[in-house]
Amino acid sequence: MSESARRKATYEDLLGLPPDVVGEIIDGELSVLPRPAPLHASTASVLTGDLRPFSRTGGGGGSGRWRILAEPEIHLEGDIVVPDLAGWRRERMPLLPPTAFFTLPPDWICEVLSPSTVRVDRTKKKRIYARHRVEFLWLVDPWAQTLEVLRLVGDFWQEIAVHGGDERVRAMPFEAIELDLGQWWEEVEPGGMSDDCYPKGRPHE
Repeated sequence: MSESARRKATYEDLLGLPPDVVGEIIDGELSVLPRPAPLHASTASVLTGDLRPFSRTGGGGGSGRWRILAEPEIHLEGDIVVPDLAGWRRERMPLLPPTAFFTLPPDWICEVLSPSTVRVDRTKKKRIYARHRVEFLWLVDPWAQTLEVLRLVGDFWQEIAVHGGDERVRAMPFEAIELDLGQWWEEVEPGGMSDDCYPKGRPHE
């Protein structure tokens, strides 16, 4: 293997990427992906709106106890990740950092799965989040229409619940409000497929 092939990716590598891609550094390797496809983006957008009471101060079941952000850049020692959503309890992060990124590990992370990210989300990134003591992890699959709720117990993820379809659920750590999962899912026009879309009739395993 050449010296250039062994070189670990750096933050400068991320800064050099074009604006129409998402870059991460995972286990020393640069990962470059296209911006999320419409199915992915739609689910993430609706989910963000549902959790807004937890970020909004005053009133509501969430009581503004959290900072919930979409696609934050998080530096976790040598790894740089950009989850779809991340949340910090305000007592842990009362003020936003002055930098363009975060170094404090979140209390909760949500990854919206897609074919181009599902393997890394379920393996390498889960290990990174566990290593940095992220307490809760949601894995949302807009194609299978499922929500998996995981909680870190010791050094390992424990499955708390799996929900799907049009269920109305209270999911940790946001059980103060009821979520209507049926509002998270959209249909995709037939006849087209990108790298971030599943072929019609063939959900992933």
